[in-house]
Amino acid sequence: MRLARYLAHCGVASRRAAEKLIAAGRVSVGGEVVTDPARDVDADSGVAFDGRAVAPEPHETWAVNKPRDVTSTADEPGRRRAVVDLVASERRLYPVGRLDADSTGLILVSNDGELANRLTHPRFGVAKTYRARLRGPIGDREIERLRAGVTLADGPTAPAEVRRVGAREIELTIREGRNRQVRRMLERVGNEVAALERIRFGPLELGDLEPGQARLLSRSELKRLWKDAGG
Repeated sequence: MRLARYLAHCGVASRRAAEKLIAAGRVSVGGEVVTDPARDVDADSGVAFDGRAVAPEPHETWAVNKPRDVTSTADEPGRRRAVVDLVASERRLYPVGRLDADSTGLILVSNDGELANRLTHPRFGVAKTYRARLRGPIGDREIERLRAGVTLADGPTAPAEVRRVGAREIELTIREGRNRQVRRMLERVGNEVAALERIRFGPLELGDLEPGQARLLSRSELKRLWKDAGG
């Protein structure tokens, strides 16, 4: 198995993030630093991350209702809590993608790096739905612009699915994962987000999960996630 994939399988990080860790010289094999993510390894190769041996562990994936001011990180050195602190697990878990500190709602945390990679890689186009409460009313013209895709500083967005909930509230579904994308899309059409909540990630819905609570996904839910991610 390639080194980057092995690290993801061990729950160290997603495959893409593991490639960066390897390039930074933080991974060794048999006591020697390795910077090639394609290096073939197995459980007997003596793989270590930051000097600590790593080995495959049972996979866990959790759904979390992230409150405001909780960061989408595995470790938060500042005053705010990290989202993994909300999960009662002894596994080394990492957020699947990001959700801004000032946004709330559904985020997944997992030690299954391969699943995390598929759920966040643009090639697989896994849908994420947000409910946005806006500063001002939004008209049909602005909604049609969102549906067609808008041009941001980092390039045009793909068309979004948009459903009006109220005069100042919409549900918006995207299949990309750019930094603060929904907020920037609304700004581009002349509005501003007052509150943003992710209510769906692929086939999973936030449902009645209370803010700050987490639950372990069932086998059937994981099967549906893998299906959505092309697995």
